[in-house]
Amino acid sequence: MNKKYNAIITGVGMYVPPKVLDNKYFEQYLDTNDEWIVTRTGIKERRILENGATSDLAAGAVKDLLASKNMDPMEIDAIIVATVTPDMFFPATACIVQDKVGAKNAWGFDLSAACSGFLFALRTGASLIESGQYRKVIVVGADKMSAIVDYTDRNTCILFGDAASAVLLEPTEEANTGIIDSILRVDGTGQEALYMKGGGSLNPPSHQTVDNKMHFIYQDGKAVFKVAVVGMADVSAEIMEKNGLTGEDVAFLVPHQANLRIIDATAQRMGVTREKVMINIDKYGNTTAATIPLCLTEYYRAGKVKKGDNLILAAFGAGFTWGSIYLKWAID
Repeated sequence: MNKKYNAIITGVGMYVPPKVLDNKYFEQYLDTNDEWIVTRTGIKERRILENGATSDLAAGAVKDLLASKNMDPMEIDAIIVATVTPDMFFPATACIVQDKVGAKNAWGFDLSAACSGFLFALRTGASLIESGQYRKVIVVGADKMSAIVDYTDRNTCILFGDAASAVLLEPTEEANTGIIDSILRVDGTGQEALYMKGGGSLNPPSHQTVDNKMHFIYQDGKAVFKVAVVGMADVSAEIMEKNGLTGEDVAFLVPHQANLRIIDATAQRMGVTREKVMINIDKYGNTTAATIPLCLTEYYRAGKVKKGDNLILAAFGAGFTWGSIYLKWAID
């Protein structure tokens, strides 16, 4: 009989590009201002990768993780890259990252679930560990959102930034630690509220798709907000109830950084105070699949997350996709 393994996070890493776009930048040419953006989103600035691709962001995060662990890239068994901005349709960005970091023994693949991508990839990576076949799996959330943002559309361009963050998963035989539970969902009826229509098999690239701006992200902000507030809050409360947790038991809510009002609504539904919510949306904006691991990395490195802490990860994204993961932190 196979041993039962749990997947624990044993390392973290991140990469954000040096170029900063603050809200004042948009005041120069759009009908918006810093106060309006901060009040409605919580975002003060975001990072932009001027030269390079998503694989450069992801490789930077993986290299940061490896350096922090003094780990040889040849030890990596698998790499999962959660992204909606792959370098190309194929090969997978995971293949390019594998080459850039020198992880010659690793296999890997990309996973597309928009802003829920990291949660879906984390659950997938955990399954590889739990199978007993793999011992070191790296899960990366990486997106170069500036590549698909229309900077003349004030409804979307103020929201997004570029970044990547990675976690290392390893096995433990301790039952009550690591990734303990997950609730993941999709509802394809939400496909019309948030999408990029051009570039795929439905609307292959053409002069018409470019002229019609179909290669940029489109979002019906009000529709997404309305569903995201409920979806993220409900699934977070559900996973707490399922595991007998109260707000007092939770050290941190780790929410997708899309909008501060959605984050606050989720925390309120969970009975968690603002002090117990990881927030960095003010510095980076919405980096899609990178937001949750970015929070984990920054808060852990700041000494705010301790071994044994109960963390509730929650996200909502295009698809619609959404979900929550109950994680007990395992690093000293």
